[in-house]
Amino acid sequence: MQKSETIPLKRLLEKKYVEILCYPRHDEKEAEKRLRELKKLGVKALEFAGEKKAFDVCVLGKGYVGIVIIAHTDMGKAALKIRRIDADRAGMQHEAEMLKRANDVGVGPKLLGVTGNFLLMQFIKGKQLPKWVETLKGRGTKTRIRKVLHDILEQCYRLDKAHLDHGELSHAPKHIIVCADNSPYIVDFETASVNRRVSNVTSICQYVFIGSQLAKTMKKRLEEVNTETLVHALKAYKQEPTKENFEKVLVVCGLQS
Repeated sequence: MQKSETIPLKRLLEKKYVEILCYPRHDEKEAEKRLRELKKLGVKALEFAGEKKAFDVCVLGKGYVGIVIIAHTDMGKAALKIRRIDADRAGMQHEAEMLKRANDVGVGPKLLGVTGNFLLMQFIKGKQLPKWVETLKGRGTKTRIRKVLHDILEQCYRLDKAHLDHGELSHAPKHIIVCADNSPYIVDFETASVNRRVSNVTSICQYVFIGSQLAKTMKKRLEEVNTETLVHALKAYKQEPTKENFEKVLVVCGLQS
């Protein structure tokens, strides 16, 4: 991360911070409204840090719906997602509801609060999955990778059982963060849905083992997974998403306990 700056709420009406609160436009009236929402959420200050930039300000992440930054609250640091003014949705309630459903089965950062323009979540400090894999060295590397992948697939299975489809796990470099203690978190439920057929396990397996740059890395780091056998196991699981068929997927991937 680049050098961060922590700004109290009273300074957020300065021009460059208004442009973040109301990204991608400068709108002082909207910024004042959003400041009131931040106060309702118990936010005391915002910390601008991260590898991404919005205008000339560092942020944790930037997407089609919102910008993610660090918020300081009475409970400590949290992740704050700010709805873009030009976002294709009127509020953050849908994403909050999807995240809450994920939390109910032990998946995702903990939901801390929501307003029309903000989603407040547990702050997850770690590396995105591909970067985490690339930085591993020394003895025990394969064991650590297998443990994390096993945990990710288990989380995906719980989402499948909860009928909650994440929607973006077939290409997930930004959607899985691994912490220093090897705990993986599935993040960003903005396109999640309970109204379509779930494909979390099949999507993540395709991403990790079949069709991505990460899959090429995994072939070097772990024993190569037989793609044809995996596809067959995933088809069986998709037809009948039972615990037994899920465990067969784990076996094919070399991740059985």
